[in-house]
Amino acid sequence: MKLLVITSRVPWPLEKGDKLRIYHQLRELAKAHEIILVAINDQKLHPDADKELRKFCSQIHYLHFSKTTILKNLIGAIFNRLPFQVAYFWNPKAQMIIDEIVEMHKPDRIYCQLIRTTEYVKRQRAIPKILDYMDTFSKGVERRIPKVAFWKRPLFRIEWKRLLHYESTIFNRFESTTIISEQDRKLLPVFDTDAVTVIPNGVDTDFFFPQTGSKTHDVLFNGNMQYPPNIESAQFLVREIMPLVWKQKPQVRVLLSGADPAAEVLALKSERVTVTGWVEDVRTSFAASQLLVAPMQSSIGLQNKLLEAMAMGIPCITSTMSNNALQAIPNEQILVAETAQAYAHAICQLLDDKALQQKLITNALVFVREKYSWSGVCEQLNQLIIHAQTK
Repeated sequence: MKLLVITSRVPWPLEKGDKLRIYHQLRELAKAHEIILVAINDQKLHPDADKELRKFCSQIHYLHFSKTTILKNLIGAIFNRLPFQVAYFWNPKAQMIIDEIVEMHKPDRIYCQLIRTTEYVKRQRAIPKILDYMDTFSKGVERRIPKVAFWKRPLFRIEWKRLLHYESTIFNRFESTTIISEQDRKLLPVFDTDAVTVIPNGVDTDFFFPQTGSKTHDVLFNGNMQYPPNIESAQFLVREIMPLVWKQKPQVRVLLSGADPAAEVLALKSERVTVTGWVEDVRTSFAASQLLVAPMQSSIGLQNKLLEAMAMGIPCITSTMSNNALQAIPNEQILVAETAQAYAHAICQLLDDKALQQKLITNALVFVREKYSWSGVCEQLNQLIIHAQTK
């Protein structure tokens, strides 16, 4: 089957969650289908991207967006009332190119990652279309409204309302839809959430596996450090949780690891807090740390950092919100906390209790290997694509 895949980013390198998700989906789907990739790109193309993606894709079409193009797209949103999340990635010239690609390749199915790409194919009637919402964007924006500067809040409210409307109406334009977790599915503003298929992320356990080595840090938080929920969580960890830990254990060291640290993250650096920036091999950060703390307060979706840490034998502490998506068993496979005091207690408890560490490590390894293999979760997607029928 010929599958046209449209993404809002070039899925290489894998420093963002959406890129990691579609990269592994492409790798698995290519075992059964011919993949034609259309990737919007607003950055300098990574020198290894094309070589890496051609392992799975028979053809790749890059749509390069300049800053001027993006500005025009956003100005257009004032008049067309698209969510800015969508308008950023849509313009008429790109629409013409994608129309030509569809006409040239005549794909059997079209797979869109994120609502950012759906404008390009929503009017296609003859070809079954599948949309991966991935996350409920509207809920993510709603949660950020009280956290942003007061002068930004009116704009965020506008975006939230536009996203609610768009996520609801675009549902009817696609034959099948998917989302990353049951929690996100329940939050999606569509009339029939049961019709949305939960396709979680996976973890590559051949790449992420327990490693021995010296532990230079006690507490790890990692991820894309430009992503606002990660910035917020890093600040919460260092400014509110760790002072409580340091009262009991002043020697504890924190590692903040991830691409493009924002100024707010760089400001957290100290003698006891290391900020790495981009790490070529993220496994080195996991291997150098005793445990992972992911105190997510406003994020949506499924946290890859938890899957990867579990696969590498690193015990994890996270929020109820994050674990609702993951569905690990508290106190058996993961520790769950909400307040700064609860996180501090869990960190000190884990650092002191080697038996508890080992229990979490052993149980979490079994959990991710059984439930979150990429081959398993992508087979669900493969069947959805095969059986998609035009409305």
